[in-house]
Amino acid sequence: MKSPVVKRSIMLAGHKTSVSLEDAFWQGLKEIASRRNVSGSALIATIDAQRGDGNLSSAIRLFVLDYYRSLASQRLAGEGAFDAASKSDVGSAGHRETAAVTPPGFRRSA
Repeated sequence: MKSPVVKRSIMLAGHKTSVSLEDAFWQGLKEIASRRNVSGSALIATIDAQRGDGNLSSAIRLFVLDYYRSLASQRLAGEGAFDAASKSDVGSAGHRETAAVTPPGFRRSA
């Protein structure tokens, strides 16, 4: 599957910056934002605020990867955890949504 790098300009903390990601990561980011009922820009701002020393493109890739790993782990853990989830915690594809996923190398804001 070919996924070319796509460069997009975004406003972040009042400054215009560009982010280069493979199309698959842009699509994943868009899906996560939709499941959380936030804009893509708001989600990127949250990722930026929580990232460590790495660059923003890498932080976004790690965030998307960790999000989908968490969904896969929940699915493997069994349907019991899924059945206990409230409807508001279930995404459009029927996966249990986690409220706050902080990928490795990120810090949680207080």
